Amino acid sequence: MTTAGYGGGDAGLLGPGWAGSAAASATGDDAWLRALLDAEAALTRAQAALGLAPAGAAAAVTGAADPDRFDVTGLAERARAGGNPVIPLVADLTAAAGPEYGPFVHRGATSQDIMDTAAMLVAARTLDLILTDLGRVAQALARTAAEHRDTPMPGRTLTQHAVPTTFGLKAAGWRSLVLDARDRMSRVRAALPAQLGGAAGTLAAFGAYGAGRPEQLPAAYARELGLAEPLLPWHTLRTPVADLAGCLAFAAGALGKVAVDVLTLSRTETGELSEGGTGGSSAMPHKANPVRATLVAAAARRAPQLAAVLYGSLVAEDERPAGAWHAEWEPLRDLLRAVGGAARDTAELTEGLRVHPDAMRRNLELTRGLVVSERLSAELAAVLGRDRARELLTELARRAHAERRPLRDLLAEEASAGDSALKDVDLDDLTDPARYTGSAGVLTDRALERR
Repeated sequence: MTTAGYGGGDAGLLGPGWAGSAAASATGDDAWLRALLDAEAALTRAQAALGLAPAGAAAAVTGAADPDRFDVTGLAERARAGGNPVIPLVADLTAAAGPEYGPFVHRGATSQDIMDTAAMLVAARTLDLILTDLGRVAQALARTAAEHRDTPMPGRTLTQHAVPTTFGLKAAGWRSLVLDARDRMSRVRAALPAQLGGAAGTLAAFGAYGAGRPEQLPAAYARELGLAEPLLPWHTLRTPVADLAGCLAFAAGALGKVAVDVLTLSRTETGELSEGGTGGSSAMPHKANPVRATLVAAAARRAPQLAAVLYGSLVAEDERPAGAWHAEWEPLRDLLRAVGGAARDTAELTEGLRVHPDAMRRNLELTRGLVVSERLSAELAAVLGRDRARELLTELARRAHAERRPLRDLLAEEASAGDSALKDVDLDDLTDPARYTGSAGVLTDRALERR
């Protein structure tokens, strides 16, 4: 047996929510190295496209920017000297490009240009994966909502049974939140910009190297990378990072809503839902734990704090800050990983979710008909008058609890005892929870029209 020493790779031992996910691979050290090298190579190509570097330089630097030629661990250790990994990477890439074209590596740029651009590349690549999984979730929930459009279940408010609803409407609501997350994330993804400004955001060095109109270079750079063109260098204007924080935290919350509802409804005493392929317990053989929902809920609880660090980095002094952009790297990666893992797990959860309508119906009967007391108050007020209806229902509700008898039977006794106003009331209809779901079906249909 071997034991990894200090500095060993992060395999996700303490992060089962993201371990093994596509997002984990897209945000690992190798992925960051790839993004850093892509950023450097694109800069040389952009300069060559504008006649600021020879075509041979573009080919040489792009060819040299092969991640397999670089030592990630060594770069990490050497990054301590300058505070970021770009400095040692530039030295190694310059050497790899050779004496003729090495001088065109990183020419005119500053470390933050490359680091920020790499962050946008990593984010873009990871968001593409997350968006795919959000699409899976939305499709699964659409199928579930349509199938259970008219499946009655207890609506719960402040932890208690309120009035009946349908599981179709609940699933449609989950889907609506997920689509909101998708739309926000899609907008942020499309707007992720390259970063290029030079030492203090003026592009001065590019002009010094011979660019007649250096302000044209960011657009060419962005085109090479497939990122958006920045209006200005954003070294201390951290809107792109804040937007990432917001869309990722929102996505985590949207997925977390699905998860906590599944956790609540899959309790042993509720039993309205269960996960497909649930996990076991190390000590209790009878358990089938809702593992996917648990991991998603954990990610949703972590995400706001990670996003808060990124929002805090908006407070960045001067033209380039000391510490603010450095503070973003790890929480951004953790947030991308957490949401990427949560999206994967929610896709698996919703695609395998098991719905138990019989348990939903059984639970509707737990209050012995009181779940439709709102309807009875409205309907009986027209027959008995508001005050008499309220007085009667209050008393019968007390008796239903105390005597453990259905409200329908108590109302029938009142009718038989001589309350002639109740004799013509269809008690079976009025006390059937499945017949008091309001516009749930119509609302579900409306929600499912959204694509």
